[in-house]
Amino acid sequence: MRTIHRDTRVHDTAKGAASVIDHRPTHGVVTFQEEVVRSVVARRLLAGLRIVLGFTFLWPFFDKMFGLGYMTPATRAWVNGGTPAQGFMKHAEGPFAGFFKSIAGPWADWLFMAGLLGIGVALLAGAGLKIAAWTGALLLALMYLAEFPLGTTGAYTNPLIDSHWIEALGIAVLAATLAGDTWGLGKWWGRHVGNGLLR
Repeated sequence: MRTIHRDTRVHDTAKGAASVIDHRPTHGVVTFQEEVVRSVVARRLLAGLRIVLGFTFLWPFFDKMFGLGYMTPATRAWVNGGTPAQGFMKHAEGPFAGFFKSIAGPWADWLFMAGLLGIGVALLAGAGLKIAAWTGALLLALMYLAEFPLGTTGAYTNPLIDSHWIEALGIAVLAATLAGDTWGLGKWWGRHVGNGLLR
């Protein structure tokens, strides 16, 4: 595999060799996943991880929006006046609890729900994984600090590491390995935005 320039079209000649036209290197280059991850099995496993993590973010959005009865009853759904982020922040525990309780407000509900939706859609679509990685890491870090396990009794088995770390690192790995190129829109998206932050 080779790095293919954005806005480059490849045509087959009569002899079977590829000829490149419309080559405009000033528009940047696109790196595809095959150049980063050589193993087909690994690429498919990464795609599977991407889909699982995407659903992990997208499902809570719908549950909190409509109160599907898993973690959010219908009476506490956002569409029925519930507060998906404020409720979490006002019941924060640990050394940072006071901070989160003091800043809880309607703005937090909007940002939290937008984050769940945006990150979930990006992961499932396989496009915008770099932005999803940064925003996901921020969201997960805030959730981690709001329920900081050190000093909390009975709820955690590890005083420092919990699932928030695993999810944040998982999204970062997906972005770094261009996991959206397999079973996703990554290649199509990459041809339009290049290898920058939007990739």
